[in-house]
Amino acid sequence: MAYDVFVKAGYSVDFVSPKGGAIPIGYIKTSDSIQKKYLYNARFMNKLKNTITPKEAVFLKYKAVYYSGGGAAMFGVAENQDIQDLVMEIYNANGFVSAVCHGTAGLVNLKTKEGTFIYTGKKLTGFPDIFEKKKAKYYQSFPFSIEGEILKNGGDFNYSDKGWDDFYIADGRLITGQDPSASVSVAKKVIELIEHNK
Repeated sequence: MAYDVFVKAGYSVDFVSPKGGAIPIGYIKTSDSIQKKYLYNARFMNKLKNTITPKEAVFLKYKAVYYSGGGAAMFGVAENQDIQDLVMEIYNANGFVSAVCHGTAGLVNLKTKEGTFIYTGKKLTGFPDIFEKKKAKYYQSFPFSIEGEILKNGGDFNYSDKGWDDFYIADGRLITGQDPSASVSVAKKVIELIEHNK
């Protein structure tokens, strides 16, 4: 769990959502000791109940952005201009942008001041089409294909054919993981890059 990695390294973490307030929790695995620990952590659960809006977040206090995954990341995030503005302010202040799994959807519309996508000409990953169940209702409700959008906009989308094998890529200040198995590695890489660039 990325949150666990960040807080153990001494970083504070804020949760941002398009409208703020409570967000749904999915993919719970109570047999996972770390997940179980945080389900009973009042401070953590309060943060999920009271996420902040992008306009409430002051970009100067952040060194990195971490887009978490899950199918919900496909809706309301990529097209949210306030989120885009916040993330690009952090990125333009030499911050890092990271994403895991469907969280990479949040990157598809991010552009530099020059109007190019932040991932144009860069290697990155996310949940690839090959592992999507394209005939399933969940996939048919998605507004776009992550892989398709990244490739269309000049990104070098890569993935592991095996899947669930901790595949991630760091290219400059962009760090992405293919699926949940890379969550911890992406968080550790973000910390390593922050510490290296102090």
